[in-house]
Parts: sequence; C-alpha cells; structure tokens
Amino acid sequence: MKGALGFIGVFLSFLCAGGANSYSCMDYYSICQEFFGAPTMVCLHNLLQNLCIPKFNEAMTSMKSTNWCTWGNVSNYYSNLSHCTEEISDCLMIPWPNPLVEQTFVDIHSRFFKECPSEELSDPPPVIVMALVITPICLIPLMVSLVVLKTKNGDGSS
Repeated sequence: MKGALGFIGVFLSFLCAGGANSYSCMDYYSICQEFFGAPTMVCLHNLLQNLCIPKFNEAMTSMKSTNWCTWGNVSNYYSNLSHCTEEISDCLMIPWPNPLVEQTFVDIHSRFFKECPSEELSDPPPVIVMALVITPICLIPLMVSLVVLKTKNGDGSS
C-alpha cells in the first residue's frame, strides 16, 4: 500500500501542474476509484495532502512569519484552502466539514498561527470594578430616602 501512496503523490503532482481549474469531480472520483476502490476518507486525506495543503503551505512560507498573524495577509490563502477542502469533499460526497478537514485546519493553526495573539477579554482594573460595585450600593439608601420623603410630604394621604 505504501508504494501505491507514493505513486498517488506523483500522479497528483502531475495533475496539479494543469492548474486547479482543470479538475472536476470526475477526476477526484476516478482517482479514488482507481486507487482505493471508492471515495473514502483515506482517499480524501491523500487528495488534501497532495492538492490543497501544499498550495497553502507554499503561500504561507512565501511571506514573512511576522505577517502570518495579520488576517488581511492570509485571508485569501485561508479561503482558498477552505474552498479546496470543501470542493473535494463535496465531489466525493463526503460531508464537509468532517473530522479530517477539521484536523487539517487544527494542524495548520498549530503550525502557522500558534504564536498569534488572541484577543481575550480581561477584567478591568480593580479601581473600576470597585466604582461599579459601590455606586449602586450607595444609590440604594438614597433612593429609599427619597421615596420615604415623597410619601410623607407629597400628597398628604399617608
């Protein structure tokens, strides 16, 4: 089986030279049929590893790693990868997303985006928290006092 996987890589690399637009669902399906007997997750894995991921890796490594964390720099490559995985999955009639595609994106995130800062919500400084807590506590007795005064002196019915 290992020899067959190597041949698939060479075969797919040859096909890849024709450009992404030369592919059709029948091409993907016939590759899976010929080498795996049917569209399977193993076939999907090989297609992703030989068609989608190398293009993304090449695009990412062509830019400086300091630019990886800027969405505007990588969004096109990321979208192309997502589209590629979806197209192949759909052609093979394998639901998308699926665990293999999800793992592919996890691997890509751990390789290229693990050093990117994430915007996390943090607590405000203690002074702000204290002011936000104390203000309503202090307003309650004041409001009660106003209600009592209004009912005593207001309309004289009490």
